Amino acid sequence: MNDIPELNLPHVRIAHPEHVSEVIQNMIKDGHDKLQVVADFDRTLSKYTHRGQICSTCHNVLEEGHVLPDFYKDEARALRDHYFPIETNPKLTVEEKIPVMVEWWTKAHDLLTKCHIKRDDVRKMVENSTARLRDGCTWFFDQLQASEIPLLIFSAGIGDVIIEVIKHQATLHDNMKVVSNYLEYDEQGQMTGFQGDMIHVYNKNEGAIHDSDYFQNLEHRNNIILMGDSLGDLHMADGAVGVQNKLKIGFLNVKVAESLDLYMKRYDIVILEDETLDVVNAILQKVLQSKQ
Repeated sequence: MNDIPELNLPHVRIAHPEHVSEVIQNMIKDGHDKLQVVADFDRTLSKYTHRGQICSTCHNVLEEGHVLPDFYKDEARALRDHYFPIETNPKLTVEEKIPVMVEWWTKAHDLLTKCHIKRDDVRKMVENSTARLRDGCTWFFDQLQASEIPLLIFSAGIGDVIIEVIKHQATLHDNMKVVSNYLEYDEQGQMTGFQGDMIHVYNKNEGAIHDSDYFQNLEHRNNIILMGDSLGDLHMADGAVGVQNKLKIGFLNVKVAESLDLYMKRYDIVILEDETLDVVNAILQKVLQSKQ
């Protein structure tokens, strides 16, 4: 890993350095024309903490705002306190977690639908929230756009919130596609529910993008950088066609000691308690330099 010193940092763990080195060298050799990026949003492109304070996820943004009624905040917090420990429990299998996650997302979405959100409320709540993009995220977005590298953001959060966070803190470029849970509004701009099928943390391998022609249209881009913070994120690019090199980068933010072995078995690179995109950006820089 001599070419990329960021991979040697103490909070970066790699189970199979030879494999990672080979994949990165192949990506560098193939150049940016063969690359696409697939990333989760919450806790992956966004921070887990900022200056010692835990940051908002998409759903937390709504709890923090002064727009929604108190009953929403209380009930949403109670749901999270009950279900989040189950989501992050390394002793439970994904199969065991799936029905519980469906239950959580269904209750959370039903609760939000009762709140009569207006379209403009989301922007206001994002602007006043503690949601933060990772340090280096703006550079990452801008470089992908400049090199015309497609970025698929695949999130179990709320698409409207993600769009507003990116617009507020960076730039929403035309090479980005955000697949998530989007609010549905009536003609008066009041929320009436959610569009399409629910996306939760463990069903990113079905429906949504995998039933579209997104990956088929990128068949010539057979190198993928995949970024996530949960084991469910590993399936975000399952629909990709003709993949030759896939680099799986995992951000481990909570229950580090209990989850590290499992993450190192599943992700190629595991980044511990880091609020930057330094490692990802160092790899991307090497790929982009190959076009010079």
